[in-house]
Amino acid sequence: METLTAKVGNVLIGSGNRIVPQTMCNTHTSDVDGTVAQCVRMHEAGAGLIRITCPGMGDVKYMKEIREKLRAMGIDTPLVADIHFSSETAIAVAPYVEKVRINPGNFNRDHEEACRQFSRLVKVCKEHGTAIRIGLNHGSLGDRITNLYGNTPNAMAKAAMEWLELCIAEDFMNVVVSLKSSNTIVMVEAYRLLAAAMQERGVVFPVHVGVTEAGNGDSGRIKSCVGISALLSEGIGNTIRVSLTEDPVNEIPVARYLADRYDGLIGSSMASVRISERKAEATYDSPSRERLILDVACDFGKRLLDKELDEISIDGIYRDEDGKEVSIAGSGLAEYLEDELMQATRRRFYKPEYIACPGCGRTMYDLQGAFEAVKARTGHLKDVVIAVMGCIVNGPGEMADADWGYVGEGNHKVSIYHGKEPVLRHVPDTEAVDKLVELIEAESASKK
Repeated sequence: METLTAKVGNVLIGSGNRIVPQTMCNTHTSDVDGTVAQCVRMHEAGAGLIRITCPGMGDVKYMKEIREKLRAMGIDTPLVADIHFSSETAIAVAPYVEKVRINPGNFNRDHEEACRQFSRLVKVCKEHGTAIRIGLNHGSLGDRITNLYGNTPNAMAKAAMEWLELCIAEDFMNVVVSLKSSNTIVMVEAYRLLAAAMQERGVVFPVHVGVTEAGNGDSGRIKSCVGISALLSEGIGNTIRVSLTEDPVNEIPVARYLADRYDGLIGSSMASVRISERKAEATYDSPSRERLILDVACDFGKRLLDKELDEISIDGIYRDEDGKEVSIAGSGLAEYLEDELMQATRRRFYKPEYIACPGCGRTMYDLQGAFEAVKARTGHLKDVVIAVMGCIVNGPGEMADADWGYVGEGNHKVSIYHGKEPVLRHVPDTEAVDKLVELIEAESASKK
């Protein structure tokens, strides 16, 4: 898809340029040295952009200091300030970063006032050469849009187009746009609708692609590859993030794999495939277990999402860390990957569906530890969607699909949600996992 080109510091995003992998710090922004150290690791791992949360006006000075320290070290990777709600914070930080990520609809509940505040930000970004990412997520669209179009992929695309139209009216084209969801079906449909709407408008902005709150481990990687590859294979996507509830540096090798694959630099390790009666039988000769997982997700994710296939069967070999050949079927990996891929594409669930954000500077508790504890205690359940979210800012909205939610409040307290409603608040994070599991098991028992 031919797009405009956005300039983010020394990085160009858009048609004719490489796909840019990015990630986000999970340190507290006020911890300047810790954030700088994490940025250095991200830069060395190959991140093309680094995002840092800027929760309020008091954090602007830290963003400035972080940038100055990195530049003094010779690290010129562009920095993106992640803003929620406060247009004043966005305006204040824009001169000190290469890009600002916002959801303009969160600036004010009154749409006209939000538009006025967005226009002020655009003027500052024009003055300083700062790019903007308009980032809308499923579940955090606001009442106005959802009352018009529902909480749907169509609503996500419609909302994005409204803000892009304002950019066009202001003659500000240094813009990237994103529509994320933890649900791969919703995410892919939303981006497809947005791409079609921009093409019909005749002005196509670069697109940032990602599956938000994908989780961790194999599941997070497979889910991310399913959604991102489905779009990149159609030419939709110019910069990407793989959101994992892990050390954020771990996101970068997966994102680089996707960028290299869809920039045409590498191919799949699949040796052969036979498709008949909506079933694919594939044989792989893979250099590693990790590469096999990524290849399988990219090779078949889109076709399962689009219901071109109903079943896959995987065989062949991969090589372990010592270079020894391992049978995919004989090791039990084949059945496991088939189950994981069916779950990631929402064709069949064999375990709970987990939604988990990667964490950022707003997270005030051990998110990764809590997520592992929740998984360990709930892995026996089926047909339940459980969200573990780092903070109250995005948590309640972006876990729109969840049956149960574990959401950090700050000060080591947690809110527990059932659907969209909080059922327990201010639970100490040392007790919250137990409380969540008790509630889930009590409901499960009542249904028997």
